[in-house]
Amino acid sequence: MPSLGADIETGTLVQWLVKPGDRIKRGDIIAVVETEKGAIEIEVFQNGIVRSFAVQEGDKVPIGTTMALIETDGEAPAATAPKPEAVTPAPPKPPAKPRPAAPAAAASAAMTEPPPAARPHLRISPLAMRVALELGVDPAGVKGTGPGGAITRFDIEAAARAKTEPVAKPPAATPPAASPEPARETSRQVRPTVMSAEKQAAMRRAIAAAMAHSKREIPHYYLGTRIDLSRAMAWLREENLKRTVNERLLYSVLLLKAVGLALHEFPELNGFWIDGAFKPGSGIHIGVAISLRQGGLVAPAIHDVDQKSLSEIMASLRDLVKRVRAGVLRSSEIADATITVTSLGEEGVESVFGVIYPPQVALVGFGKILERPWAQDGMIGVRPIIMASLSGDHRASDGHRGGLFLATLDRLLQEPEKL
Repeated sequence: MPSLGADIETGTLVQWLVKPGDRIKRGDIIAVVETEKGAIEIEVFQNGIVRSFAVQEGDKVPIGTTMALIETDGEAPAATAPKPEAVTPAPPKPPAKPRPAAPAAAASAAMTEPPPAARPHLRISPLAMRVALELGVDPAGVKGTGPGGAITRFDIEAAARAKTEPVAKPPAATPPAASPEPARETSRQVRPTVMSAEKQAAMRRAIAAAMAHSKREIPHYYLGTRIDLSRAMAWLREENLKRTVNERLLYSVLLLKAVGLALHEFPELNGFWIDGAFKPGSGIHIGVAISLRQGGLVAPAIHDVDQKSLSEIMASLRDLVKRVRAGVLRSSEIADATITVTSLGEEGVESVFGVIYPPQVALVGFGKILERPWAQDGMIGVRPIIMASLSGDHRASDGHRGGLFLATLDRLLQEPEKL
């Protein structure tokens, strides 16, 4: 089970998306795990073949627990199987938990067992699985109407409705089930995915624990500066006139790209404090703080922001917000963020000095764009001004370097055409 953030310690395995014997490649999503912050899709980071599962659907799994045995490409097969007469037994029953003793023997036995044929491999979206859990519907008994027979949210909701309706007529007299009108009626009566009070409280406790650890362990320093966005906003208006409505950019995209480029010059702000030492990030992966409609906060990463175009960052941001609100994220988006950016401008906040999300070492905050008097070259005018802040970890950087970072951020935003 990969790390899913400092405020998540366990997850419940909802569904395996592969089965023993399947070939997988780096980046494939192989499982869905439910956490306090919603469903998270678990990715793999090597090519190979799934040999066996160490945990079963429904198990509550701590971070760091082995979930599956994967034979990677170029790797010799695991330990040779025991003598045939020792492994031909009565019907196999999967163990509830992997045994700590004799791991090689356990792996060999698991590899020689036949794949579990009793449970069919379901094609179902994580959102549909989440709705199935809430409505108490077994997806195995639902016929999918999506691409390739995939089970959709509407299929689950239709099955839930069918469970509560009495059968008044024999099958022969039943109208065709594929009528388009009932499907539209079902879609109008969709039950929204709402976080329960218990789960919301659990999320709040997890966030509070992570932030308490941050304030207790990280020696924070805070810096702030006002940035004139006249040039950036003027350029953005002109640029958006050239684009279709769906391709237009938000000013927050300019802020994210400027932060990404500024980190090239200040790598000590981009990484993690682990085991008493700073470890630089493998790339500039900016965690974007996004509020959940039902309460709470997540900060999934947009990867390699410094290398993406503004259009690519905008597309990634739209996709993230959409999936966060649907309660579906990927494990790499949760674990890979090397710095966090939070913006509370839409909430009317003028400035924000955030708490660093461990094990990261910095957080950048932006407030609301305000029209303010601004003196430049002996002239006073009204300009759109934004407050930018930096929360830094004194173990990895200091106020001098932090101040230079904010100055670089200002300089980059004065040349928006180069972002």
